[in-house]
Amino acid sequence: MQEFRHRAPQKKRENMIYGIHPVLEALEAGKEIEKIMLQRDGKSNAFREIMSLATRLEVPLQKVPSEKLDNLTRGAHQGVVAFVSLVDYQPIENILMGIYDNGESPLLIILDRVTDVRNLGAIARTAECAGVHALIVPSRGSALINADAVKTSAGALNNIAVHRSPNLKETLQYLKDSGLCIVAVTEHASNIYYQSDLSGPLVLILGSEEDGISPEYLKYADKKVQIPLFGSTGSLNVSVAAGIAIFETLRQRNSSNL
Repeated sequence: MQEFRHRAPQKKRENMIYGIHPVLEALEAGKEIEKIMLQRDGKSNAFREIMSLATRLEVPLQKVPSEKLDNLTRGAHQGVVAFVSLVDYQPIENILMGIYDNGESPLLIILDRVTDVRNLGAIARTAECAGVHALIVPSRGSALINADAVKTSAGALNNIAVHRSPNLKETLQYLKDSGLCIVAVTEHASNIYYQSDLSGPLVLILGSEEDGISPEYLKYADKKVQIPLFGSTGSLNVSVAAGIAIFETLRQRNSSNL
């Protein structure tokens, strides 16, 4: 397992690039870009070229006021700022192939709209410690993997494969077709997590703390499990819920191998 999980590169700092030509060059060079912020009223040919290339490469675009870009760059941005990823995202096909080539049973985590970088980092840390093979995050509506996320993960984001999915529905269907059981960890479930079989090839889905997993993704779940609560607080932090589900999966796998 260690050989596969350590393929992700070691990068030490977040890269923010700005200016029309540097951003275009980064796109054309195939750099992993988390997202691009464009000045809201920008209409030049260069802007259109950036938008067209970013759309083709499935890089998220966000139009913002010029003042926001000024705050990020002290005014030297030419209307465009790009955030270069601290990790190299891996194709889901390559991730699965690596797992099976190592003779292992896949254990993947999908995070639906987890927007807090500290939660993402904490989940990555727990997942890597437990031997989870990969994290899957959507290209839109997810926390950026930035310096804060890497720091919170205690470096785990450098040691676990990450896939950024432009279409989670297609990714979920691909994983189902590949023989993985999709398990949604949700309060909208009747089965308790430790009473469900989590020992096989598995994908755990966790959703945002505000409203959980999107209904459009819940319908792909083969199983829905809940973590029972006994106090007056209505929900767990998503990183805590992830840890509980991950280590129950690990416990069941170890028990089945005894």
